[in-house]
Parts: sequence; structure tokens; C-alpha cells
Amino acid sequence: MDTSALFADLAHRPAAAAAALPMLTPEVLNGHPGGHPNSPAWLLWHAARQMDVQLAQLTGGTEVWADGWRDRLCLGPAGDGIGYGDSPDDAARIVSDDQEGLTGYLIAACSAAARYAGSLRNGQWAEIIDDSYDPPVTRATRLVSILYDAAQHVGQVAYVAGMSS
Repeated sequence: MDTSALFADLAHRPAAAAAALPMLTPEVLNGHPGGHPNSPAWLLWHAARQMDVQLAQLTGGTEVWADGWRDRLCLGPAGDGIGYGDSPDDAARIVSDDQEGLTGYLIAACSAAARYAGSLRNGQWAEIIDDSYDPPVTRATRLVSILYDAAQHVGQVAYVAGMSS
């Protein structure tokens, strides 16, 4: 399997995991287990949002957020953020009873990541895309980071779902 195909496959994994989650009650979806600032709704939104924003930066394209997800999810100005560096008060502003919408947004972001990964040629994976870090960040490293972050947060939601059943 080539690198592009491998990454395209990996890009679908967080979406598949989110789609397999049981439906959570609004109280669980927006709850804060153990007083943690990030609710399952925030985790699903952030998993998609960070991927969407960073992918748009990589591709020079538009965010899938603008394809109706912003209007559907009705998260207000907080939803336009990305979630990195959110204070507990910022995170608490992400409230949604629309688990299907949050999952749908993640599926759309993962599909965009898979399309992008599938379009890359072998030489493009090692290209430096951000030299503000030491060591500089390659395209492959950024995509690993984006997908790892999404998978980790969907796993956190699955853990909460298991605790609440």
C-alpha cells in the first residue's frame, strides 16, 4: 500500500469510530465528567474543527464548516474557533444536542482529509510545510498530528459513552 492510500484509510478511522457511538442524552453530550472542561460535544466539535481548519490551511481551500455545518450546528462565535487554548469558559460555550450533526461534521472533515491524502504524490509527504518548529514540520507529520488528535478525542467520547450506559 502506498503512503497516500494508507493515510486516506487512516483519515476515515475517527469518523467511523464516531459513527459507531451510541446516541448520548443531551445531558451526557454536554456534561463535564469529573468536572473536566471539555464535554463530549466539545470533543466531537474540536475533533472535526481542528482537522477542518488545518486541512484548509494545507490545501489552500475552504473549510467544510462553510458547507452548511456552521448553520446546522448553531454554535455561534465559539464554533468558529478551533479549540486549541480554550479556557474552561470558552469550552463551556460549545453546547449542542445535535450529536448526529457533530458526527456528520467530523465525517465531512475526515472525508476531506482522505481526499487530500489520496491526491498527494510520494515526494509531497516529506515537504516542509512549517519551519517555525524545531524540527520543521513535514506534510506527513502534520497529517499524523491532525488525525491522531481526532482519534484521541473520539476515543474520549467513547469512554464517556461507556461510563454512561
